[in-house]
Amino acid sequence: MTKFSGWLLLSVLWIGQAFAQPENYTKQPGVAGKLTSVGSDTMANLVGLWSQSFKTLYPHVTFQLQASGSSTAPPALTEGTANIGPMSRELKASELNYFRRTFGYDPVVIKVAVDAIAIFVDHKNPLPGLNLQQVDAIFSATRFCGAPQSVNSWSQLGTELPGLHGQIKLYGRNAVSGTYGMFKRDALCDGDFKATVNEQPGSASVVQSVAYSNGAIGYAGFGYKTAGVRALPIALEGTQYVAVNSENIASGDYPLSRYLYIVVNKPPGKSLPLLVQEFLRFVLSPEGQQVVRKEGYVPIPAQLVQQQLETIL
Repeated sequence: MTKFSGWLLLSVLWIGQAFAQPENYTKQPGVAGKLTSVGSDTMANLVGLWSQSFKTLYPHVTFQLQASGSSTAPPALTEGTANIGPMSRELKASELNYFRRTFGYDPVVIKVAVDAIAIFVDHKNPLPGLNLQQVDAIFSATRFCGAPQSVNSWSQLGTELPGLHGQIKLYGRNAVSGTYGMFKRDALCDGDFKATVNEQPGSASVVQSVAYSNGAIGYAGFGYKTAGVRALPIALEGTQYVAVNSENIASGDYPLSRYLYIVVNKPPGKSLPLLVQEFLRFVLSPEGQQVVRKEGYVPIPAQLVQQQLETIL
């Protein structure tokens, strides 16, 4: 599957929002205990808000949330130190194999939202946009996407704003992040990052660094956008730039769109623990998906919600 092919399915599924709307979440008896989440930093705010809303329904539920990066989710689930594993990328073959060797079956992967990786600059930066070849030339040492030369200064991009003719300051995520992995695959054509990329522990740190560093550019989850930065429109090639907004993310027109996931350990033919099941039901409910919308992400379509519910129940 190519990096964009999955979006044809998503676009088709979006039509399903016109019918079969999910029912509102209904509170269930007997839900209590501790839910431990280990995984994506990109999803930290989402999981935190879902947890707060869920706790208002179930005061006897406690949460332990750790958001160190998507790569921490699979081992935590496999080793039994987490109930749920938020991830901003798909599982790697090595992660699946480790889980299979331990349990003899695959983990269950639930799509819970749609997100995009945005490329941020200072809000005053006049750059109209970038294509993926330019993005690769800016961030990558290998330029596997085909750029003829490395882009290291703002003058190479034609900006005329005073102070933006010097070196480009690069910011990005660290290697445990799903955002790092997806950006490496889709924006760098599986190439290597330049050694000058300042790796940050979270998307919020990337955005803050770009906002307060003159001549900076960085990539992070779109949901972390603030008033101090601007998300650049991106083109597959040329100058047919696509703005980063909910409509373009949902349709797949924006090139760096992606699903967000929650991974759980559900043995075949058995039910999830009641607490985990009800938390996922809440996340997929209209109330849970409204949290997704308020946080700047895109809710998943109604028909896809139904498919996810059938997987966990």
